[in-house]
Amino acid sequence: MKIFLTGATGFLGGELLVQLSKRKDISKIYCLVRGFDITDASARLERVFNLHNDHFDRAKIIPVTGNLYDEDLTEQLVANKELRQVDTIIHSAANTSFSRIYNDVVEQVNVEGLRKLLLWARQLPKLSTFLYIGTATICGKDIKAREIFEHESPNIHVNHLVRYTYTKMKGELMLHDYLPEEKILVARPSIIMGDSRNVIPRSPVILWALATVNALRLCTFNANAQLDIIPVDYCSEAIIKLLFCKRNHQVYHISAGIQSATTPALIFKVIDQHFQEAPTFKFVHRSLLDQMKKWSKGALHFNNELFQYPGYLDYWERFFQDKKNLRIILAGLEPYVGFIELEQLFSNKKLLTDTGLEAPVPAHEYIKNSVEYIRKINILEGALES
Repeated sequence: MKIFLTGATGFLGGELLVQLSKRKDISKIYCLVRGFDITDASARLERVFNLHNDHFDRAKIIPVTGNLYDEDLTEQLVANKELRQVDTIIHSAANTSFSRIYNDVVEQVNVEGLRKLLLWARQLPKLSTFLYIGTATICGKDIKAREIFEHESPNIHVNHLVRYTYTKMKGELMLHDYLPEEKILVARPSIIMGDSRNVIPRSPVILWALATVNALRLCTFNANAQLDIIPVDYCSEAIIKLLFCKRNHQVYHISAGIQSATTPALIFKVIDQHFQEAPTFKFVHRSLLDQMKKWSKGALHFNNELFQYPGYLDYWERFFQDKKNLRIILAGLEPYVGFIELEQLFSNKKLLTDTGLEAPVPAHEYIKNSVEYIRKINILEGALES
């Protein structure tokens, strides 16, 4: 098997690259990587392997310099004669920003970048599988507090919390415009956060939100909201099993499902044990989020409920130093609060049946492995990038 992988230096893509490289039935993995040249691109790939001391096989892992932004990406890939032998494409790359200021960039990468890739893919003489890594959250924000099944998406009529989920829905629909049905495989992970192993996570994605709430300690969401969260190592294992197993479906949720769901209360109970110098976590009504924004601007009247928590306000003064920093952080956190409120759980029955996998470890059981990493996250920097 010869694979072409996008997103190889990213959170999930990096884990996929390492695990795929260990399989003897894969002879080459071509990785689309940004870089000044092949040497620079190869160095970026090597860092993926160095993180957890995995072996980097230069003969097997082949960098292909390029970017989903490139106007001539299709032409670049067509011109690379070595890539004519590719039989499997795994499209893991995406811009996952929730911030509205990046909406155009998100669309350019997740939709137009995919289009360029598909224009090349349909010309490959040996292509057997185009594995598109989407997201279960393409179901939108209209479905709340229940189990959601694969057949309910994509639905162009649903409303979305952020542009990211809209573009992933649009991308999934686009697959059918360019490829035969038998070549399409869609994996839809739920929320990917951290790693269930005792290793350094490859990315602070989603863990940033935990670190931010850990700094605030006043939680403006339901303590018992049902959350569907999976670790990146489980997600990678599931995707690879789907690639090689006998599949009975075209689309699969990779999720915690009802059996391995978690809640904010369970997660923060674990985290609280490691940050005893901070105020206790307190769960309050969503309306206090707006009050927190006004307080950070010095515009909150003293008769507001937020002033009933002086210990937290004093802590914020010390922790954030400048209230402007708190405003930036709250803006980045708000979409995450929105997703928590949806309480969406995604059915994983198809995945477990066809792959033989067990359900993943619940997030509140493995999150202890990432506590020290959470402690080191620069939440201001993360808010600016989210």
